[in-house]
Amino acid sequence: MTQTDVSEAAPQGSRSEWLQDRILRGLIASMNRLPYKTRVRTMGAVMARAAGPLAGYRRRAMNQLALIHPDMDAATRRDLAIRVCDNFGRTLMENYANRDFAAHLADTTPTGDGLEPLAQARAEGRPVIFVTGHFGNFEVPRHVLTQGGLTIGGLYRPMANEFVDSHYRETMTSWGGPVFAQGSRGTIGFARHIKGGGMGTLLFDVHVFRATPIPFLGRPALTSLAAAEMALRFDALLIPYFGTRRPDGLSFDVAVEAPIPHSDPVTMMTEATDRLAARVTADPSQWFWVHRRWRDPA
Repeated sequence: MTQTDVSEAAPQGSRSEWLQDRILRGLIASMNRLPYKTRVRTMGAVMARAAGPLAGYRRRAMNQLALIHPDMDAATRRDLAIRVCDNFGRTLMENYANRDFAAHLADTTPTGDGLEPLAQARAEGRPVIFVTGHFGNFEVPRHVLTQGGLTIGGLYRPMANEFVDSHYRETMTSWGGPVFAQGSRGTIGFARHIKGGGMGTLLFDVHVFRATPIPFLGRPALTSLAAAEMALRFDALLIPYFGTRRPDGLSFDVAVEAPIPHSDPVTMMTEATDRLAARVTADPSQWFWVHRRWRDPA
């Protein structure tokens, strides 16, 4: 199996998208000249105070927060949106600094009720599907478990801006297991990887048209059932895991939660959603409110 399953065609897009990509590339190149901790902190500050507002991320986060927390005052929403953008910027920089990031995580020890079932599945050659959300840094658990000897692939959703996607996908495909782009070809490849006893991860907290509405933070959110459906089809463990940023802004706690019991896809993804919602409720600044999670609110 190849390491990646992503298109090699030249990216296409508008002049505006090309310009956005040039700016991002220049910013990342400038940041990479700084020491690791400095560049992560600086990128967080840039996204929080400059790039985030200019790109509309802060406004989008405030709008999503207002939808879920209508009683929250504007000043609180603005402060929270700033912290959301800071985490977004830090995550972006960390994921573009794979080698330094991995070294920084070398002493991170995962915890949680899912570790024992995971070890048993590994010994038995049973497939495992990890599910997580855009919380903290979603790549942290995969980094840490990979350093512990696991090979974990992934199914990722390509960015709308193909110019950015062409280099962002390298942050996922340059280490770990095989990574597949969503779509018929990629999903088939990921399914084959799981069917063969592999391990893979999916981020399920993104809007999917014509998907199943599942309550998330009190409002229905269209949610893919693919992770649960594959877990049932291939008798794979379905394990939520999360990388929560610590107060220092640089280190993480990695939680590998107990597997979600097999039942039916809706019930299973409802539990996965509830697990993520508990994390977001405990620390809302770490979830990516910049995403349009509720595009069709009910």
